[in-house]
Parts: sequence; structure tokens; C-alpha cells
Amino acid sequence: MRALVIRHDHVTEPGLVGDRLVQRGYDLTLLTVVPQERHHTPDVRFDFPDADGWDLVVSLGAPWSVYDDTAVGSWIGGELTLLRKAHHRGIPVLGICFGAQALTTALGGSVEAAPRPEIGWVGIDTDDPALIPPGPWMQWHYDRCVPPPGAEETARNAVCTQAFRVGNSLGVQFHPEAIPAVVRRWVDFGGAQQCARLGIDPEELVARSRAMEPVARENAYHLVDAFLDRAASPVC
Repeated sequence: MRALVIRHDHVTEPGLVGDRLVQRGYDLTLLTVVPQERHHTPDVRFDFPDADGWDLVVSLGAPWSVYDDTAVGSWIGGELTLLRKAHHRGIPVLGICFGAQALTTALGGSVEAAPRPEIGWVGIDTDDPALIPPGPWMQWHYDRCVPPPGAEETARNAVCTQAFRVGNSLGVQFHPEAIPAVVRRWVDFGGAQQCARLGIDPEELVARSRAMEPVARENAYHLVDAFLDRAASPVC
């Protein structure tokens, strides 16, 4: 089975989600949209592959906003086309943070600024713990999804929709893939300054991520397993 993993920047990795997909028999193809040397000028040209031929598409997070044409306008349209076509062809799509925001946009929802940022390990309210455990989950976002028509919101908190399911696709606002090494990179590539503005100690955040790794792994594997097992029984 072939999984296309869209990695928008050089910092993020499929992490725990990728590990579980490999364990479940998927061969991962990792595409990096914005190379390291363009991290601060992400308006690159990028040709996304066609949706056909993949058994699964995963869209990871990014430090930009889906609606920021200056940053991502040169390539986000291609990704939205890919996600939309995959979804309508019945290919499961898993959108994570920015990826969830791209998924909702592709399917007729929208993205807006959240009332406040969320950075850190946060518990959520879930209607379906068999699919979305209550966490805590790693969060790092400034925007939130307005789910597309017909979507089922499966988890939330006071800030935003935390998970939605439509057909056999799933969007999650949090980061089930997060491993300590990636959180460290987020901190080093601009995250420390963001944390400081919010009164968060970035080194404590990295330390907490290390301490949370066993729980995070269990929750991520649980989510991936349930997502894959339910993909054959989509919500209409």
C-alpha cells in the first residue's frame, strides 16, 4: 500500500503517525514542498502529483496559514486540488493541523484566526474516544477550521474544532505525529519567540514533550489504527 505524505517544510516529520503507518504495511512517499533555504520565503513553485495511484494521503502541519496568499498562494491551490480529488475518489485523507485546514478548505469549509493561540499539551473533549482519545495532544496553531458541509465534528475544546470526519477523511487540529525531536526543531525555528510572547517556557515545553512521549505514542497509534480501520466505513 502506498501513502503520500505531504511535508510542507523541512522541520516537520511524519513522526509517530509515519511509524504506525509503516507498521500497518504502508510504503511512505515523503514530499517536501518548501526546502530549508526557502523557509522564510515559502512562495515556491511546486507541482503536486495526481491523486490516482495512492492508497492514502497525509497532509502534515506548517508554520503558515492556508489563507495567506503571500506565503503559500503559489502552491496551496495545487494541494487543495490533490486533496479534493483524493477525497472524492474515496482515497482516505488524514489532515494534521495545517493539513486539516487545507482539507476543510478543499471540501468547502474555511479557516479563520483562532480566538487565541494554542501551544503545548492540551486535553480535548471527544465524542468518539475510540477514534480520537482525549489526549493530551500537542498543539501549535493560531488558526482554526470551520468544517465543510456534511462533516461530523468529533472533538473540540473552547478554542476550536479539534477533529472532524467527512467521508473516509479525517482532519485533526492537534499534532498526533509530534515527537520530542520535532518539538525541539519547532522551538529552534522561530517557536521560542512565539512561546516567549505567550509566557511559555520553550525548554519546559521540550522537556514535557519528552516526558509525554510514551502517552503520545499510544494515543497516536490508537488514532491511526482507528482511522485506517474505519476508512472502509465512511461517514456520508
